Amino acid sequence: MSDAFGPGDPLNPLESVNSLSTWLILFDCDGTLVDSEALIVKAMQIAFENGGIEPPPPGDIRSIVGLSLPFAIEALFDKGNHRGRDPHLIKTISENYKVSYGYLRDEKGCPEPLFEGVRDLIVDLAAQEHCVLGIATGKSMIGVQNLLKRFELGPYFMTIQTADNAPSKPHPAMIDQAIRETGVALENCIMIGDTSFDLEMAQAACVKAIGVSWGHHCVKELRSYRPHDIVDDIEQLKNSIYSLMLSGFIKD
Repeated sequence: MSDAFGPGDPLNPLESVNSLSTWLILFDCDGTLVDSEALIVKAMQIAFENGGIEPPPPGDIRSIVGLSLPFAIEALFDKGNHRGRDPHLIKTISENYKVSYGYLRDEKGCPEPLFEGVRDLIVDLAAQEHCVLGIATGKSMIGVQNLLKRFELGPYFMTIQTADNAPSKPHPAMIDQAIRETGVALENCIMIGDTSFDLEMAQAACVKAIGVSWGHHCVKELRSYRPHDIVDDIEQLKNSIYSLMLSGFIKD
């Protein structure tokens, strides 16, 4: 994974693809690119505690990762039967979460690392003339920009869709907007994510999807949304992406 294929490289599996067949590869963020589970769980529990509410268990929190923050908190309220859906309380918990997340990450040094091999995959894909990369995430734009800056990955992504400018997953708006921004054909878009919300969003947008097993939702749950593939490591993910791209070319 350390060596990106260059133009004209006979070993490049995409060298036979027509240069006009550009593909958009969209990544979820938390649980797909970065291992933020422990940080999310702890920050959410602190947010509830500071709001005077019993914190939800880790399993409940993992189940809502991928939703935009207010919707995630609403879902946690429903799971815990907390005072219905009081908009003021939801806003308070949301603000508490943002503060606690930043504090744990920046002041307490809680890790938010890239999963092993992610950087190499992004660099490899970005080196292909047939690929443009994007992000579709429930994080805020500030959160995504801070993460990309920290890992020096910003230049590799052409489009970034966040909770700030689109409805929450699984609504297809993030994918629809990314396709419009990049000008890539609908059939040449692949959504990659670790949660059912990612795969349901891909279904709603009528694009291809790949699930990753190292994130927040179990394989059984991912499989119920019938993605084109579910992968267990980065090498499998790279191969799955290339396979979909090549199969699309052959059909053309």
